Amino acid sequence: MTSLVMARQMIKRFYSKYEAFVLPIIKFLIGLICLLIINGRLGYMSQLNSFVIVLMVALMCSFMPLNFTVFVAAVFVLGHMYKLSLECLLVVGALFMILFLLYFRFSPNDTIAVLLTPICFIMKIPYIMPIAAGLLGGPTSAVSVGCGVVVYYVLEALIGGAGSINSLADEEMTTRLKFVIDTVLSNKPMLAFVFAFGITILIVYGVRRLRVYYAWFIAIGVGVLADIVLLLIFDLIFDTHVSGGSMILGSFVAILVGIVLQFLFFHVDYERTEKLQFEDDEYYYYVKAIPKVTVSNTQKKVKKINSSRKKPAPRED
Repeated sequence: MTSLVMARQMIKRFYSKYEAFVLPIIKFLIGLICLLIINGRLGYMSQLNSFVIVLMVALMCSFMPLNFTVFVAAVFVLGHMYKLSLECLLVVGALFMILFLLYFRFSPNDTIAVLLTPICFIMKIPYIMPIAAGLLGGPTSAVSVGCGVVVYYVLEALIGGAGSINSLADEEMTTRLKFVIDTVLSNKPMLAFVFAFGITILIVYGVRRLRVYYAWFIAIGVGVLADIVLLLIFDLIFDTHVSGGSMILGSFVAILVGIVLQFLFFHVDYERTEKLQFEDDEYYYYVKAIPKVTVSNTQKKVKKINSSRKKPAPRED
């Protein structure tokens, strides 16, 4: 454990020292991964599939705020939707406008949650998002994760219905538009995950804010259990047919990710808890202080001892 704590401290010192270089690299990788996934899942517009264009846009994202990455990802999606059909462009564009209004109104600082949620769904581990968002974010993180869930399921529904949309090319625009809207709105799993993840985030956030020992560990356990129960309840309501095996495996991964986050951001020593009391002219203060787990870096001094000393040369009289 001591070696892990020392490694964590070294990573923090390295990041604080070279933040000006590390942060752009992280932004570049996030932008590159998001754009590659969008092109891989959609890929209807050949101009956007060029790796050179993706690389240039990812480089732009590395020097811009993370919200710029969300905007660029939305532009790429709308470009592919335009190539698929004008109706898809109109529906997805209107949906993005609503999501952007909700996102920038309630949780403009949770950009990473919006970007990671669809990626986690593609990787079949979406259950880590409500746990991570509840531990590191706040109640408004439910909006960011919900936006990510909506984006993923809407795009997956349109990808699955692309063949039917193309077959309606000779129909009237109102018929095609109605079909696209029905495809988007009839997505029951989307509603189940939005509600379940939102409630789970609120539960995890509320529990980890409690003034009890091991609050983060309790929040992880309660959050995973609540997420499973809520998904099963919404599965009965919406008939979503959620896979039990993937839910159990994803929940196990969520527990591991939660433990890692606790170690990185809230690793404290409860055995050294101190209760302090002091006062000023207006208030009495009762404080419970829990120290963080740290390891002092002892500087070792090595003293070289040379046992074989040269004998002084004999003096000549």
